[in-house]
Amino acid sequence: MGCKVMETNREDDIISSSECMKYNKGVKHLCETGIANVPKKYIFPVSQRNDENEVVLSLKLPTIDFAELQGPNRHNVLDSLSEACENYGFFQVINHGISNDTIENMIDVSRRFFQQPMEERSKYMSNDVRAPVRYGTSFNQSKDSVFCWRDFLKLNCHSMEDSLPHWPTSPADFRDSLFEYTKQNKYLFLKIMEAIVETLGIVQTTGENESDENDNVLKDFVSKEFENGSHLMVINCYPACPQPELTLGIPPHSDYGFLTLLLQDEVEGLQIQHEGQWLTVEPNPNSFVVNVGDHLEIFSNGRYKSVLHRAVVNAERSRTSVASLHSMPVTNMVRPSPTLIDEDNPRRYLDTDFATFVDFISTRELKEKDFLDSRKC
Repeated sequence: MGCKVMETNREDDIISSSECMKYNKGVKHLCETGIANVPKKYIFPVSQRNDENEVVLSLKLPTIDFAELQGPNRHNVLDSLSEACENYGFFQVINHGISNDTIENMIDVSRRFFQQPMEERSKYMSNDVRAPVRYGTSFNQSKDSVFCWRDFLKLNCHSMEDSLPHWPTSPADFRDSLFEYTKQNKYLFLKIMEAIVETLGIVQTTGENESDENDNVLKDFVSKEFENGSHLMVINCYPACPQPELTLGIPPHSDYGFLTLLLQDEVEGLQIQHEGQWLTVEPNPNSFVVNVGDHLEIFSNGRYKSVLHRAVVNAERSRTSVASLHSMPVTNMVRPSPTLIDEDNPRRYLDTDFATFVDFISTRELKEKDFLDSRKC
């Protein structure tokens, strides 16, 4: 998810310490001070920018009706889910059971966090990628040579008792809104993972006539692997940009976990790469955009693919999104499921864990699918 190296002359790379400090305070702060042009620190090489002359088509993602997934039409929905994971790496979940109030409160409190004075936001600033709560800008500002037009608040959510005391207390309803949303988001992730595990055929079930027993087998497997799994929430703020054609909110990347559940407001910005084209995902109110992460690609031994995606910005409106990245517990090793390895389909990936990923991103700018590529056999 890192910003890529900008090709410049050595003299152009010399930025004063005061400028570095200004940029490290984030894009929101930069906009609040008043700017008419995008600073050089945020300008991507022409080859990496969003081509404003290119007609970017909108994409209607495959839709998974969560309510039908729980009913008699489950088999057909599973087929659609498998096809979406294989051919798109993305899908949209509707009728997911999370209330409109919970969703609206989460988007609202996220916006209000970034609307607070810099003095309040800066309480959580850190360059430590392992910090339980981290307010920052770009991807890894200590490593990125070109900054992305994005500020973020990252929060560990995998152990609520340990995580909650670190969460911001302002706005006053931040913790309550986040707690309720996190709880329901985790439940939705677990139910989607049950369906994905079923599509992969890695758990022995007893046949269609024993649906209750099959449900229990899937629940037991997913609970064992993911109930205490990692959950990182990333609240993104993409301020309106005076020259959006020169920069990106986030450059092309894949996500490291099993699944990312993305909640976004009504402003367009998410694009995915499909069949060599960048396509804009149209926001769908009260739905979740779900994408396959690197860990699921490894676990499925390449059957389901994590897909490059990026965020673009615009000149008129700020955009807010909340990404929930779910995986196994941080101490667990992620490896291809043995049931998906045979003579015709040999092992394609090395074992990996969260520590390996953190070490990887702490020493370099992460580009596209670099980390996953490093784990291929």
